Amino acid sequence: MIGKGMKSVALAGLLWLASGAAMAQAKYNLQPPQSSTAQQIYDLHTLILWICVAIFIGVFSVMLYAIVKHRKSVGHKAASFHEHTTVEIIWTVIPFFVLIGMAYPATKTLLAMRDTSSPDMTVKVTGYQWKWGYDYLQGQGEGIRFFSMLATPRDQIEGRAPKGEHYLLEVDNPLIVPLGKKVRILTTAQDVIHSWWVPALGVKQDANPGFIRDTWFRADREGTYRGQCAELCGKDHGFMPVVVQVVAPEKYTAWVAEQKRKMAAAAAEPARQWTLDELRAHGEKVYAANCVACHQATGMGVPGAFPALSGSKVVTGPKEAQINVVLNGVAKGGKPTAMASFKQLSDADIAAVITYTRNSWANKTGEAISPADVRALRK
Repeated sequence: MIGKGMKSVALAGLLWLASGAAMAQAKYNLQPPQSSTAQQIYDLHTLILWICVAIFIGVFSVMLYAIVKHRKSVGHKAASFHEHTTVEIIWTVIPFFVLIGMAYPATKTLLAMRDTSSPDMTVKVTGYQWKWGYDYLQGQGEGIRFFSMLATPRDQIEGRAPKGEHYLLEVDNPLIVPLGKKVRILTTAQDVIHSWWVPALGVKQDANPGFIRDTWFRADREGTYRGQCAELCGKDHGFMPVVVQVVAPEKYTAWVAEQKRKMAAAAAEPARQWTLDELRAHGEKVYAANCVACHQATGMGVPGAFPALSGSKVVTGPKEAQINVVLNGVAKGGKPTAMASFKQLSDADIAAVITYTRNSWANKTGEAISPADVRALRK
């Protein structure tokens, strides 16, 4: 019996040690700060936490002492008083100074977070269902514009492949910024409310349709910092990550030059003579990035929620009707539906994705839509 008891104690001890090791590896704090704003938020969080801990210990110590030392079983009787001026002054003055001690650093941090003056560069961030659009408005990269979409493969999302290290936190085009520069972020949205959030940089700003809000950050270290849309923006809210890549100034200069070269090449695309096969191949990529979540890789959609494109009368009908749907979206009763406008895409992208849908699955129109067809119907 003694041997069994010792084994039980030893097993319990091993389990306790194992759980302790697991607890030591767990992360319960904020992400390590990588900007001055994030550092202030981190320090404020720590200060308020310890103030709350001190209040908790003080209040519950007094309560525990009163319960134990003044219980009826040891002969104490309840006091019969209802006013004590000194006590009332003390429990008013002490919380007042505690709140002042919390409010001062909190206000200082909030004012620093809102000071977007004198930026080195400005980037406009537009939220779409479900991707981010980045426009470099001021600074060395002025004029650069691109979209950033989830890069996690559908096989991982649908459980057909093992999940990667950065599952649902990886994008095709991260926001690139130089180290040590003050970056002003202007946020807005095309459809519903989104929220641009990167914890390590201390940035979180809602993006509201029809409004421009601003925030800023200055990264202290090179690296890749990940966040998400922090607003419930619809069906694929969890598939809208934010990735910011901070690079050395010389690397940023080289990236800007490469982006300008790509933009010049893209400007010539509408005049290019595309073949049907080229449009289909490019359209498949555009479809995978923008349409597959709702209409599915099979083109069959989601019954009751998103219509099938395979065999659709819109897709196989006049090309002008489908182009208008993609450019302007679909509204019912004057209200927008889940089929939002995709006019933010280029003429070549829209022409390619429409060509792809008209020549895939059960659709065999054999028709190629040119970028010129799209440009003619833009409003």
